[in-house]
Amino acid sequence: MGSEYFINSQELEDKVRALLPSQGGAGAGFDLSASTQIIPIIDLTESAEGSNVRQDLQTSLSFKNTVFDVNNASTTVITNTGYWRITAGCTGGYHGATQEEIASITINDGSSDKAVWSIQVRSDQVYLGFSENVDYTVFLPAGHSLKIVSSSTAVRFKGSVRQIADIDGNLTSP
Repeated sequence: MGSEYFINSQELEDKVRALLPSQGGAGAGFDLSASTQIIPIIDLTESAEGSNVRQDLQTSLSFKNTVFDVNNASTTVITNTGYWRITAGCTGGYHGATQEEIASITINDGSSDKAVWSIQVRSDQVYLGFSENVDYTVFLPAGHSLKIVSSSTAVRFKGSVRQIADIDGNLTSP
């Protein structure tokens, strides 16, 4: 059997009142107490939220992923709101053209584009090529879309996207 001790701390009482108004924050005073008895705590948060998969596993690649293969084009790959994981490989190189070779991940807000990731080979460089892997999570609010851009036939962007959470942050199982 444990022993019980009363805690007399105005700072702790104020914090409890602020965080838990139903536990005495709006009513008469109360005493905080501590005990030497061990009481196990079981966190049921994930089950209560409807998910039994650990959060890090929620970002797993799966058959649900939407694949893309973009070469010499600008392709919209996501038009839905929420949090999305994008994984891809991107290769490209200077092939003697007078233009820059560019690959980018671009978010469009309905009226303009903004490159949130980009790689390029400038036309005035001797640099012959690049190969990059990307693995990012992007957020798209209402009216936004995600595009994959390849500026020429010398640039290929191949990968997949999958929604990992809706716009409110509710996780989506793979």
